[in-house]
Amino acid sequence: MFEFTQHEITSEQPLLDPKGNIAEPGFAKKLLWKYDRNAIKANKLRIKEWDYYYIGTQDYGLCLTVSDVGYVSSLSVSLLKFGDKPFQMNDSELGILPLGKVNMPSSSVSGDVSTKAGTLEMTFNNDGVKRHLFGKYDNFCNSGKTLTFDVVLSDCPEESMVIATPFDKDAHFYYNQKINCMKAEGFVKFDDIDWQFNEESKALGTLDWGRGVWTYDNTWYWGSGQMVLDDGNVFGFNIGYGFGNTTAASENMLFFNGKSHKLDQVKFNIPMKNGDFDYMSPWTFTSNDGRFEMSFKPVIDRVAPIDLKVICMIPHQVFGLISGTATLDDGTVIEIKDKMVFAERVHNKW
Repeated sequence: MFEFTQHEITSEQPLLDPKGNIAEPGFAKKLLWKYDRNAIKANKLRIKEWDYYYIGTQDYGLCLTVSDVGYVSSLSVSLLKFGDKPFQMNDSELGILPLGKVNMPSSSVSGDVSTKAGTLEMTFNNDGVKRHLFGKYDNFCNSGKTLTFDVVLSDCPEESMVIATPFDKDAHFYYNQKINCMKAEGFVKFDDIDWQFNEESKALGTLDWGRGVWTYDNTWYWGSGQMVLDDGNVFGFNIGYGFGNTTAASENMLFFNGKSHKLDQVKFNIPMKNGDFDYMSPWTFTSNDGRFEMSFKPVIDRVAPIDLKVICMIPHQVFGLISGTATLDDGTVIEIKDKMVFAERVHNKW
């Protein structure tokens, strides 16, 4: 068995202390900290809340985001086609000064959000058993045509990655859950695209649920995968860093048939070219304990930057094929060969 010094939370408790700081930083395998927007002591303009879903197969994927980052709300949809002729289509709509009016749920366990911006309408319903994601986007990518999607996620794994991370500034924090490997059923349709998510296509869904008060200038790294292995077992992972002061715990974790296996540190080795990141050349991922050793062949760099100098959001979310080995807590080695996952480097001034 592998031993870790990272601090695991095992009982329910309030997220914040009376000063608006995380009362007990660490990681958990379930959503045990209780988030209360009213307990935040920072300016409302600094509060960031989002639900990001990725629904994917080995051949195509759908990204859906609803966010309220204080001074602006953002709704976005992305279509991603992998294979011989990969392509991406990204579009989004903004709202001004929502300041919590999007009414993001205070828990990922249950709660609904339904909102509209521009020509995009999105609803995420969660009754605690199933997540129903549906909506439509008129004039998607200025095409004059409507995109529609309707997806149900079920079989939520028993365990997931949850982390409560302080920043080195009073009343600033990040509370995050990543739920990988949910069963996906549904579709997305646009023009001649009719992609089906079902058991036959081995479709799975991931949720990135984030709530917090961020500092102004941040760069983070995040990688995520979910897959049905050749033997029928379901495997996934979450890796990353850059989310504040992670001395209490990292967010690196493996998932195998609904159970979480905690990792220590994982490094993203992104190649450089002419003094800048070369996102479309092969990467590697390495771990300090040898439990996550992977190569990564990029297929699509999903980048939709907003750069107003004072405010910028510059994401490089790279989808590609990962190969290598991951080791569970009991020493079982999982071998991966050319499975579609994503990894990103994001720089925000927000």
